[in-house]
Amino acid sequence: MRHVAVIGSGPAGFYTAEACLRTFGNDVRIDLIDRLPVPYGLIRSGVAPDHQSIKAVTHRYEGVAAAQPVRFFGNVMVGRDVSVEELRGLYDAVVIATGAPADRPLSIPGADLPGVIGSAAFVGWYNGHPDHADLAPPLDGETVAVIGNGNVALDVARILAKAPEEFEGSDIARHALGPLASARTRRVEILGRRGPHQIAMTPKELGELAHLSRAAPHVALTDLPPLADDAALEPGQRKSVTLLRGFAAEGTGDKPVVIDFRFFTAPVAILGKDRVEAIRIEHTRLDAEGHAAGTGETEDIPCSMVVSCIGYRSITIAGLDYDDRLGRFTNENGRIGGAGSGLYCAGWARRGPTGTIGTNRPDGFQIAEEIAADLPAPAGKTGGDGLTALLTARDVEAVSFADWRRIEAAENARARGGAPREKFVRLAEMIEASHNVQN
Repeated sequence: MRHVAVIGSGPAGFYTAEACLRTFGNDVRIDLIDRLPVPYGLIRSGVAPDHQSIKAVTHRYEGVAAAQPVRFFGNVMVGRDVSVEELRGLYDAVVIATGAPADRPLSIPGADLPGVIGSAAFVGWYNGHPDHADLAPPLDGETVAVIGNGNVALDVARILAKAPEEFEGSDIARHALGPLASARTRRVEILGRRGPHQIAMTPKELGELAHLSRAAPHVALTDLPPLADDAALEPGQRKSVTLLRGFAAEGTGDKPVVIDFRFFTAPVAILGKDRVEAIRIEHTRLDAEGHAAGTGETEDIPCSMVVSCIGYRSITIAGLDYDDRLGRFTNENGRIGGAGSGLYCAGWARRGPTGTIGTNRPDGFQIAEEIAADLPAPAGKTGGDGLTALLTARDVEAVSFADWRRIEAAENARARGGAPREKFVRLAEMIEASHNVQN
């Protein structure tokens, strides 16, 4: 019997588990290990709360978790409760699938001022992630600057601009609803170094801005390239740029909140004495290779908060080589330490924060194939039984998938009207709910 440990129970972790099931059939036992008592990673705490259709992918993961050879060890932190070396002694293969939950640093002067927030923290706050439940973002000013031209920047802008009633049916954390409803935000500035043709925003997410009840998007006509240039774009990108052209043509009307796209602007400093008071941007132009080049012309935009949506990084784990420049684990085609090490990585932990949720599926299947090539026969290791014994000896309370079901039932039961769930945001609350057999 082969024993595979997968560290992380987000999309990459579940797709890797699914791939191992298909590759090895009845000759495998797979244990998903997560530092939180709850599974699903990015789906639970990264996908926007008003995008419930995307969260439905967890039904597929539930099928994987229900398979007899798969176990869930929640509330177990690798590097604290068990080391990588110990896992290597227990399992034939150890796959790092922890994603990239940390913000890429905003390396400009003033980035440490109160009111500068990374998107992982801000998104985690309104999604109820335990690490960010106490964030308390400053929403007392009229203007928020959002740095980035991807879908995360769109999510942040949309959440800031929505009217309270537009969160009906979402699973936004209760602690975020009140502050967002009373926020003074009247302008969201989305700052991008390059132009409309270089955005990483998809049509669906862009299109949502046109249907907000109290907010309207704004694009300056002067930022748009000639219409004929759109013909060279990929179809999806062309749709996105067409939407931007529509925003420019329609104007903002009389809606009280404006989502302003500021293209060709690079942040160079955050200004303020005791908190954020403004962001200084340098106007840019595209060079011959399509890169943003500074023009030397700067402008200060008054704002009370800055949300940096410039990318994510994996979190280091003791005993594993880490590529600090790329923000991921050092690997070659998913192998950490070369063939024979028994160590692998998948998803963002392998590639860095690129691609969609679905991109992690082929990653998982490739890793399963590599494990099969490296391990033609099992090595007689103890796997999850050995891990259970080790954790018991250390008085670590692991949460099983059945325990998670009790947590889930309790979250569903405490949901406000129209919401699918009300997440627990404290680890102790999750553990307590996992003990309640009545759930």
